[in-house]
Amino acid sequence: MIIIHAMKPLPRLVSTSLMERLRVMPAVVVTGARQTGKSTLVEQLLPGARRLHTLDDLDTLAAARHDPHVLLGGRTPITIDEIQRAPELLAAVKRAIDIDRTPGRFLLTGSANLLLMQRVSESLAGRASYLTLWPMTRAEQQGHGSAGAWSELLAAKDDDWLEVLASRKCSPEDWRSLAIRGGFPTPALALKKPPQRDIWFDGYERTYLERDLQQLSAITALPDFRRLLRATALRTGQMLNQSELARDTALAQPTVHRWLNLLEASSLVVRLPACAVNRTKRLIKSPKLYWADTGLALHLAGGGTPSGAHLENLVLADLLAWRDARLERAELMYWRTATGEEVDFVVEESERFLPVEVKASARPRLSDTAHLRTFRAEYGHRARAALFLHGGTMLEWIAPGVLAAPWWRVL
Repeated sequence: MIIIHAMKPLPRLVSTSLMERLRVMPAVVVTGARQTGKSTLVEQLLPGARRLHTLDDLDTLAAARHDPHVLLGGRTPITIDEIQRAPELLAAVKRAIDIDRTPGRFLLTGSANLLLMQRVSESLAGRASYLTLWPMTRAEQQGHGSAGAWSELLAAKDDDWLEVLASRKCSPEDWRSLAIRGGFPTPALALKKPPQRDIWFDGYERTYLERDLQQLSAITALPDFRRLLRATALRTGQMLNQSELARDTALAQPTVHRWLNLLEASSLVVRLPACAVNRTKRLIKSPKLYWADTGLALHLAGGGTPSGAHLENLVLADLLAWRDARLERAELMYWRTATGEEVDFVVEESERFLPVEVKASARPRLSDTAHLRTFRAEYGHRARAALFLHGGTMLEWIAPGVLAAPWWRVL
């Protein structure tokens, strides 16, 4: 018997950004995978000051579809949870905003990215700001409501990075444990035993397949889709080759393409683009495949011990949460040349690049930094110092312009 005690909601990274957007735009749309904490986030936002409607309630859903103007009427700001269940309601929201553009009138949440849903025909362009709620970062799980040290590093001079990270109050942790529990609040915080998490992830998978997915697109061959889920989970951190994936799963390539789009629209799969600004070398343009949550990826892959790809995935998940909570624009990419030189992540901000390499090894070596040094030489003054994250305890400049740091000192 699994007993889940009520958890006191922890602060989330996006809260400040969400409030800032509500003060400017008539509508704010918060998207993200199911169970990332969207409902909890919006319920705590200005309690009593906003009407809350959830489209998981069948009566409310019927009203949204048949009498939306009554549902949206009045001057009290409105929060609508699970908007993807009635995307046709967006037309009424658009008309209401065109009549009254008061900031913060509508807060909409959805378990699918509305910008990627083919069923959404009404655009809220110029009327809405979009925000993604990713699974909880390590810092959020610890109650800090933040992400890694990315902002601090970007704001500091490169030579000061060692002091910036050394001064952070953080404690060592086995990254494998973090990868297994992932960032969904319930398995990450409330369920302590692996069998309990297995039960939760199994229920999550079935709910997604049998309910959420059918709202986005009819999937008649669920066994085939489950096979694709497992195959993509086993390819975490690898470059995406849809032809190869189609061959290995015995599926047509158009079907694989469509189903990957659904996984991305559900905010479960992340396709990381290649850095394509190099003008002197031919770069590989295929995206790399990651998951929004490492715990779910490991479950879909059949369990087992996390690999170095899952440590990479943890770093990317933290970067995604950090990037999407910011008002300033930042891009995330990876870098790889046709000759096989590769850097796991490149953060582009203000036309400068922060290269990040991730290795699970506890003993970083100078040879591990070769591709980071190549990247810095290639981009010259546009490249910041490089960050080499590893599974050990060393915090020092391991090569000119390359800082080796334990992953937990950053995340």
